[in-house]
Amino acid sequence: MIPTPDLTHLRPEDYEHVYEPAEDTFILLDALEQDAEQLTSLKPSISLEIGSGSGCVSTFLASITGSSALLYLCTDINSHACKCSAATGRQNKVSLELVNASLAHPLLARLHKSVDIILFNPPYVPTVRDEASGAQNDRDIGGSWAGGQDGMQITDRFFSQVADLLSPRGRFYLVAVAQNNIPDIQRRMRENYALESKIVLQRRAGREHLSVILFTRSH
Repeated sequence: MIPTPDLTHLRPEDYEHVYEPAEDTFILLDALEQDAEQLTSLKPSISLEIGSGSGCVSTFLASITGSSALLYLCTDINSHACKCSAATGRQNKVSLELVNASLAHPLLARLHKSVDIILFNPPYVPTVRDEASGAQNDRDIGGSWAGGQDGMQITDRFFSQVADLLSPRGRFYLVAVAQNNIPDIQRRMRENYALESKIVLQRRAGREHLSVILFTRSH
């Protein structure tokens, strides 16, 4: 079993502004560990996590892929989350490169079809549209969970970027809940972006039925 990254450097006051790792985080870690052999054989050169929060997930990925991944990129709209992610990398002797930005907007041209691993545990909780938009504008902890209509308002915005970022052999891991309509997500990604998918892990956590979906290019 691969140990969870050391997060003892983060304080309670950090978690007032940054999402604390929870069941949705851990199912993503477990999916990556489950795919460790494939991820290692991929020999990735670039990984990108959208909304890195505490930095736990990218740091965990680095413990699997090691130095074979030359660049661990993370974005977060929340500047405090960027600082926490960078600190988590340092605490675990991993160099995470942070970009304080919404989704992957500043990176699209430079990373065109060159990202081998994309990770996204999005704000998936269904809320009213204005709440999701307000949370993104506030650039604080609310942006880590408020997902708008069907919990897909922010995730849908990123889907149009995935096909431009993912390398020919790339793997995109997405956390979703049943309310997000996972079959529809899979259909749209296949029809609109020629990305095939499968559910690699499912788990019930309280009232949430969590899934991790893996997307790859059609060959």
